[in-house]
Amino acid sequence: MPSPTVRQLEYFITAARLGTFAAAAVDRRVAQPSLSEQIRVLEQILGLRLFTRTSRRLLLTDAGKQLLPLAERALSDIAEMSELGRRVRAIEEGTVSFGTFNSAHLYLLTDLIRDFHALHPAVRIQVTGLNSAEVADAVRDGRIEAGLVQLPIDDRELMMTPSVFVDRVVYVSRNPESTRTPIDIATLATRPLILSEARWSQDDPLRVSLLERAQAAGVALRPIIEVEFQTHALELAAQGAGDSLVSYHVGRSVIADRGLHWVSLNPSVEEHYAFVTRRAGAISPATAEFMKLARRLLARLQNASPDPSETSPVIGLVSSDLA
Repeated sequence: MPSPTVRQLEYFITAARLGTFAAAAVDRRVAQPSLSEQIRVLEQILGLRLFTRTSRRLLLTDAGKQLLPLAERALSDIAEMSELGRRVRAIEEGTVSFGTFNSAHLYLLTDLIRDFHALHPAVRIQVTGLNSAEVADAVRDGRIEAGLVQLPIDDRELMMTPSVFVDRVVYVSRNPESTRTPIDIATLATRPLILSEARWSQDDPLRVSLLERAQAAGVALRPIIEVEFQTHALELAAQGAGDSLVSYHVGRSVIADRGLHWVSLNPSVEEHYAFVTRRAGAISPATAEFMKLARRLLARLQNASPDPSETSPVIGLVSSDLA
């Protein structure tokens, strides 16, 4: 026995909605006899009478009333399948255009790019590692479609998702005695500090937070060394040149077996991250899928993060907890 066709279901739904074959034919842009014939064939296929014909309008029979929601659901499912096909084709023919801070490759980008490429091997992936402020500018100017940035940033002309990831700053030292208890700002001011973000010191959220705390406590922070990247600061700390402040997930990705110890700040300093897109622009399906996968990986990473009150004798010892 043949099955109802999409066209027959469309004609049936339209006739039920408009109440006459003539109005349904106009709506579907077909001749009335053709529409009437298709509905007659549908009734034959189902073995049901769907309409009661009166002199003025069509009335659904009990069987027709039961069929109507099923027909509407079937067409909705078919439309969803067609949309899925369109989205998949659009993704596979597209390019990911994404930017993020330069240390993201240490704990996010490698897994993200690998997993996305496995799912969509034909998609070109362009990921730029920049400072968060530069990512925001590139999205605003249309040079990239979207990015993951540390807050706060200048959000003019940008749309930001709610915070998608929260990291925290830890104090790192080769000396275990220096990391017995969380470090307050007064103690921090006495330590030999190696700080990153030398070029962005006026805008770096951590630098700004520390400056505010130091001013409130009446102390001054004077780093003995300033470099550009957190990884460089950690290498210098591992060499005994001083102590440093780094994002926990950057530390756990780099320090393994380097003999460094860490402890939280008191009060703790959290780093919030969000996705940004251009307010007036649209992102491609490929970039949208890349962001969805990034969100899932960040959520998994977040769930594996240690309690902020914890300390660790060696950062390398906790690197396996996220493997």
